[in-house]
Amino acid sequence: MEYVYTAMLLHKAGQKVDEANVKRVLEAASVKVDEARVKALVAALEGVNIDEAIEKAAVPVAAAPAAPTTEAAPEGEAKKEDPKKKAAEEKKSEEQAAAGLGSLFG
Repeated sequence: MEYVYTAMLLHKAGQKVDEANVKRVLEAASVKVDEARVKALVAALEGVNIDEAIEKAAVPVAAAPAAPTTEAAPEGEAKKEDPKKKAAEEKKSEEQAAAGLGSLFG
């Protein structure tokens, strides 16, 4: 994760995201530098418009849930939420967020 943060920090500071700069930032943060990871990061970001990738990866803030209605269900019918359906929807939104972040690195 430190490598991703380093790339974002360098980009935000207007510096080139290259091996030398990434190593310097990691060393300044007292992180043990893994040369292979640095090379992989720089190669993955080559040709990527970081601003555009961040914009696409940004997850909009969800609106507050609507207040529950006070309508009574018809007799014999109890309104129940399916916990499996709710869990599936939450998992789907988490997967979408993860996919957006994955596109950051091509």
